[in-house]
Amino acid sequence: MSETKVYNNYFFDEPVFDLHDGGYIPLEKVDMPDHPLNIPAALKPDKVDGNDVYYTITAQEGETQILPGAKTKTWGYNASLLGQTIVLKKGVHYHVHLVNELPEVTTFHWHGLNVTGPIVDGGPHAPVYPGGSRDIDFTLDQPAQTDWIHPHPCPNTARQVWNGLAAAVVVTDDEEAKLPFPRNYGVDDIPVILQDRSYHDNQLDYKKDYDIDGTLGKYALVNGTINGVFDVTTQRVRLRILNGSDRREWRLHFDDNHEFTQIASDGGTLPEPVKLTKLMLTCAERAEVILDFGDKKPGDVVTLMSDDMPIMKFKIGQYAPDDTKLPEHLTTIDAPEVTPGLPVTRTVMSGMDDQVRLDGKLFDMQRIDRRQKIGDTVLWDVVNTNDMDGGMIHPFHMHGCQFLVISRNGKEPYPNEHGWKDTVGVNAGETVRIAVQFTKFGVYMYHCHILEHEDTGMMAQIEAYDPNHEHKYHLLSMDEMNHPKNK
Repeated sequence: MSETKVYNNYFFDEPVFDLHDGGYIPLEKVDMPDHPLNIPAALKPDKVDGNDVYYTITAQEGETQILPGAKTKTWGYNASLLGQTIVLKKGVHYHVHLVNELPEVTTFHWHGLNVTGPIVDGGPHAPVYPGGSRDIDFTLDQPAQTDWIHPHPCPNTARQVWNGLAAAVVVTDDEEAKLPFPRNYGVDDIPVILQDRSYHDNQLDYKKDYDIDGTLGKYALVNGTINGVFDVTTQRVRLRILNGSDRREWRLHFDDNHEFTQIASDGGTLPEPVKLTKLMLTCAERAEVILDFGDKKPGDVVTLMSDDMPIMKFKIGQYAPDDTKLPEHLTTIDAPEVTPGLPVTRTVMSGMDDQVRLDGKLFDMQRIDRRQKIGDTVLWDVVNTNDMDGGMIHPFHMHGCQFLVISRNGKEPYPNEHGWKDTVGVNAGETVRIAVQFTKFGVYMYHCHILEHEDTGMMAQIEAYDPNHEHKYHLLSMDEMNHPKNK
């Protein structure tokens, strides 16, 4: 990588940015004082027994002070809004007690985790009913990365996320721990969960704000905070950025055009650091970046922007000088060889509004759309047939695996797409080729991660199978998931 190369563009196709949508809602400033940025607490284990760690995660109702005046009724995981950060380590066996204290059915989807499906993965076949619970366990066997947990009940994923259900999941491992990255959680290593919301007398009203092409809000929230300020006490700060929005794309830059370095994407550390002044994330994508404030002095303020709207501030305090340099090579990604003799799998995202389809079909919870053998590496062509004139970017997500982006319309992927991914934004009229391998058995979803599109039916199911061990699944119908016969 050239040491002097700095990328100053958003990479994606500008004509199909969400701001050109007919129903686009631009972000607005909120006339209220700045607030300390909320940094979610790290979830404490219930018990640690050798290599076995026990957690309880509770989906609950609450109230949160977001705007001046009345508190907003919100949902969260072990919190009134969003959730406590769940820290996991490669090689550890986790036992998780999932509890639903909400007034409706929900699920707990581990977005980005390589776990068995559909139950542990937490898609729509793993409902937890009001007042009920579910126990899962898994041994983590993937590299360090930033993932998240969110609900996935059909067809109410978007509304439940809108109500506040989303929490960061931080995966650690011994290899990444050797790299010179900031890693003191809450001090120089912080989650940055980006969302947008509108309020009506300080309350959420999803039905009033609903847009079938993706619901947008007027105000930017970072970790549930409007006008948030982070007090900088170290020269270098690591941001774990998550686009946790239903629909909005975030085009990030700093008011002073400050350079930053991306070190990781959805599935963990990039092979090489990528220097940027602009970063665009489509729904559910993650990016870990390092900011170096060595050119700033105490009292300076640096503002993070999305398009032309300030969304949070970094207030520079006293810090010790830090001359740490990132190596030019961060990690080696051993790309699996494509299994010979297998055709390229083609999947097509089409339509907008209520005409969205995946491969020309609407989602059916009891239909397996594709099968892929565990261990095979298969090329997939992910196609967005929207027209560049009036079309949109569809973020494509696969459960149960991380994939490698091979090309965009036959050309190199974007410079920050050379690591493992589980979500990729596909421009209108574009074909993105990815290399997909499953290592766990299960039935998994793949879908557009504009949450209203997912709920409308822009989703399908793949079975990752082991020819030597048959696994049987009870695939719920949507009616059975929402209205169990024994309830």
